[in-house]
Amino acid sequence: MDKHPRHAVLALATALFVSACAVGPDYVRPDTPVPAQFAQAPTAGQAAPAIDTEFWRAFGDPELTRLVEDALAANHDLRIALAHYDSANALLRGAKFDYLPTITAQGQASDQRLSADQAPGVARGDRDAKSYGVGATASWELDLFGRVRRSVEASRADTAASGADLAALQVAIVGEVASGYFELRGLQERLRVAQDNATNQQETLRLVDARFNAGRGSEFDTSRARAQVESTQARVPALEAQVAVAMHRLAVLTGRAPEALLGELQASSPLPTLPVAPDPGTPGELLRRRPDVAAAEQRLHAATARIGVATADLFPRFTLGGLIGSQAVDAGNLFRRDSETRLVALGIDWSFLDIGRVRARIAATDADAAGELARYQQSVLQALEDTENALVRLDRTRQEDAHLASAARDSANAARLARVRYDAGAADLFEVLDAERTRLQAQDAFADARTRNATSLVALYKAMAGGWPQRLPVRQALGAAAHGDGATAVVAEGGR
Repeated sequence: MDKHPRHAVLALATALFVSACAVGPDYVRPDTPVPAQFAQAPTAGQAAPAIDTEFWRAFGDPELTRLVEDALAANHDLRIALAHYDSANALLRGAKFDYLPTITAQGQASDQRLSADQAPGVARGDRDAKSYGVGATASWELDLFGRVRRSVEASRADTAASGADLAALQVAIVGEVASGYFELRGLQERLRVAQDNATNQQETLRLVDARFNAGRGSEFDTSRARAQVESTQARVPALEAQVAVAMHRLAVLTGRAPEALLGELQASSPLPTLPVAPDPGTPGELLRRRPDVAAAEQRLHAATARIGVATADLFPRFTLGGLIGSQAVDAGNLFRRDSETRLVALGIDWSFLDIGRVRARIAATDADAAGELARYQQSVLQALEDTENALVRLDRTRQEDAHLASAARDSANAARLARVRYDAGAADLFEVLDAERTRLQAQDAFADARTRNATSLVALYKAMAGGWPQRLPVRQALGAAAHGDGATAVVAEGGR
């Protein structure tokens, strides 16, 4: 008979571990067919540049660049996503420890006296008992059927999905900041147009009043001119409110209080010259670049791995345990010869009688994986739809912008000529008022179209996942505010 049974146990465990396999399906990326080219991709014209992650710099607007950089560093939604990513990383590190034995240590000291009833006939002094012991125990699950490996695989995929979520949110935040900034500048331009037209119409009203006072006009003309001035001036407060709301939104996106940017952004600035739209590439390239698609794929990977975790419960679970320590009735005898204790054991846990619950858990994980597969396929279609929509909107808004630019120029010229004709007595007041009203509508529509042209270009960058600079926002200590409180902040990594 083997005088060292622990050797036999270790040999058995080693043999089993070497022959171990991972149950459950291995993850394979789904084969999702996509078209070779985008249907709305431009077919001719100026050569388009490649997608640039820091696309906002191409607009040449320092204010926009500063706002984007601030948002990437201090946006609270990004900091929440970063915390989720850090949490997933920590859970992954914890899951990897299941590969290793779990070791614990304990110690005890007891001083016990039995009662006379518990030890009848024993002298009082002999009923006292002392005991001292120290020891360390180890427990190690032998991953024969891949339960631990599949669990770590799922955690690794969850971590990758969390990282892709952070990247997708960066794309969204940068897109929202850029769009919000252009909408602000567009609103300020529309406000300027309304104020300038109100000033011109007040001048017309002054001329009409002068004619009426000189006996060459009518009260009808005066009332009609005054009504047009009031209608134009009524546009100003609504536009001022929209300008303030846009500034509030930009401040919150950059991690500040809503009123923080009122002073900096109050002065209007023209919309920048738009760069050439980037080359959308192929749908296959887009899917490799989109972080939301990557996140959906990693969640499918995690769900597939969890099928293996559930399937492993169909098989016995082997655990190798061990104990080494020392026990004595006198503390001074601890760790001396003959006081040592040890134990090596191989445990087998197989809940084969609970097979119904195991099968139910496997069915549930199968269903979860099927749902994640559908979610992944939906994310692919959504990415293609976003890009096709962005391409067609950008093309049409640029066409619209060109027409409205001509309309704004011609309406301004028509209003000037109508005033000249009116002053010369060759036209009535209605012709002047109608020309001025048309000029206001055309200039306002042109300013709005220029804004939509800029935001359409941003939407294309966003659809193509432009704007992810591959860096993390600032990590801040608990209790630290986002700005100006003097709290210590931990600066984020420069990349990953």
